[in-house]
Amino acid sequence: MSANVDLNTRPDYDQVLQTLADYVLGYRVTSSEALNTARHCLMDTLGCGLLALRFPECTKHLGPLVEGTIVPHGARVPGTSYRLDPVKAAWDIGCIVRWLDYNDTWLAAEWGHPSDNLGGILAVTDHLSQKRVANGEAPLAMREVLDAMVMAHEIQGVLALENSFNRVGLDHVLLVKVASTAVCAKL
Repeated sequence: MSANVDLNTRPDYDQVLQTLADYVLGYRVTSSEALNTARHCLMDTLGCGLLALRFPECTKHLGPLVEGTIVPHGARVPGTSYRLDPVKAAWDIGCIVRWLDYNDTWLAAEWGHPSDNLGGILAVTDHLSQKRVANGEAPLAMREVLDAMVMAHEIQGVLALENSFNRVGLDHVLLVKVASTAVCAKL
């Protein structure tokens, strides 16, 4: 090893990750059309999820990992009595909203379902709101949910424009993971 290599120097972040972080931390949604679209997407997605609750094959995947677990400030799963940790709630919400495969589709170099981001967004915002209320603070506003949706949809959509992960053997849901992680980390 060369004597003049400084092993304590952190390399710069990957440029794409830095761009995503800068975007979610600095962007302010001002488009009324984007917010209205997000609002309609939210209603459509929740409708799909509530309908999925009629199917036992879907509902058997829902609920706490350990029966009887109580999670302080647990995130709620729409249409159920479950209050779960945010990670399991995100899974459950994601399960119900995608079960019937009726909701939105985005077609570009890669396809995807922007509403898939709602599992993480709804679980995190509800958990944070439950904590805030317990501390005597106001819950997050619905506007924050819609803003997170717009940003997640834009991240997923822009990455899908020129990147086809399926063509190289990777699951296109990778875009949901990137977009959801970015906005949920901000929240």
